Amino acid sequence: MRDNESGAVAAIAAFINKASLAEIDDDVRRSAARVIADTVAVIVAGTTGDLAGPLRGYVDQQAGKGDARILTWDLPVPNEVAAFANGTLGHALDFDDVVSIIPAHPSAIAVAALLAAEPSVPLSGARLAEAYIVGVEVAAKVGQAIGPGHYNRGWHATGTIGIFGAIAALAKLLRLDELQTRRAIGIATSMASGLQCNFGTMTKPSHSGWAARSALTAVELARCGWTSTETALEGKGGFFAVYGTEESSAAAIAPSLGNPYVFADPGVALKQYPCCYAVHRAVDGLRGLLGRPRTVGEIAAIRCSVPPGGLRPLLYPRPKTGLEGKFSMEYALAATTLDGSLDLRSFADRQVLRPEVTALYNRITVQEEERCSVGDGTVRTNSAGTRGFVEVAVGFADGSEKTATIYKPKGSPVLPLDWTDIRAKFLGCTSAAGVADARAAEVMDGLENLEELEDVHALTRLLTTADTATTRS
Repeated sequence: MRDNESGAVAAIAAFINKASLAEIDDDVRRSAARVIADTVAVIVAGTTGDLAGPLRGYVDQQAGKGDARILTWDLPVPNEVAAFANGTLGHALDFDDVVSIIPAHPSAIAVAALLAAEPSVPLSGARLAEAYIVGVEVAAKVGQAIGPGHYNRGWHATGTIGIFGAIAALAKLLRLDELQTRRAIGIATSMASGLQCNFGTMTKPSHSGWAARSALTAVELARCGWTSTETALEGKGGFFAVYGTEESSAAAIAPSLGNPYVFADPGVALKQYPCCYAVHRAVDGLRGLLGRPRTVGEIAAIRCSVPPGGLRPLLYPRPKTGLEGKFSMEYALAATTLDGSLDLRSFADRQVLRPEVTALYNRITVQEEERCSVGDGTVRTNSAGTRGFVEVAVGFADGSEKTATIYKPKGSPVLPLDWTDIRAKFLGCTSAAGVADARAAEVMDGLENLEELEDVHALTRLLTTADTATTRS
């Protein structure tokens, strides 16, 4: 970390205190509303994933001890349990948003924390939007300032950086004063966690849940008078010194806050596919080349080239489970070949273990190549899913070949999902979770007009499913 860092925590607290929805650009507010709707959708869809059974078993032990709710599960639980569960569910399918400059998925953390903060008090859409925008902005700028070396050391920035976004969002929502906010940030520096070694397991999405829960705890402690070092980000032995690298600069945070908001530049990406963002460009390219689902016999070879570092989060060249399949370029290419795309059904264990998938692996080559980063000045700072370009080439059994070069996937800020796309994703997620179509459509209508909502809690309660029985496994 660079010398002479000072004032980062104080600058963040001042920014949170001053920020106002009325002074935030309309384009930023509209973009944030789309991401909030997307985040609610993926939290609901998370109840269909592999971790839903074990998580429900844990949650059942806490039922009746509070008044917060988990989306789709009609169980009153303590605030911190709801924050953990909703935060975990939001990242359970790797279907949530991407902020490339962190790189991380901050929205499930912020939304889960905000929904759990005051569950018995009406939460207007305008208050939610204001707090959420402020929260994601702080997470983005802390992540940008600490730099890619943090992620490259093996930290999962969703958990380690996302917690500061949730702290900021809660501080804004609950109107903490600047002293309380500084203390909450200081507390959070001793709670930030998440390691990439747990990618492909249930623990990976729990990083999001722990960040939401820990943020809520840190804020409540600060409100009760708990103290912390108020230079815990930038000070000697602080977060940047321990979690960062020589390129990290806490001093870069203050001038970047709201200048511009991350929703304006570089933007927040939404996912078409429920898996690691590092495979999305390759899937987009392959779909275009194939045109339709193909059999094993139609394919002679598939080659995928990505920039240096583009395979870093893709830990499983031969996955054995659906969760591992979400972090496998080879599986993403094989499944796309056979099925024409990737969806919520693609990552069931039985799908990953299909003999046809295994047969295709020997025809797939995946490699990092320096040429895929040529001309991209952000290749050292952007995430694995956004740096440089991806090239996909297909050799067909009839001897023909096709090649595609993809710079940005659909859903990225330059090719954004619009409200029609988000509605389709939302209704697909809610249908998979068993939410009645009419109720899901009503919730989507409300979220599309977020700032006009009187009570977000009342709206999201419509997402409760008919089946609320215990599903322990």
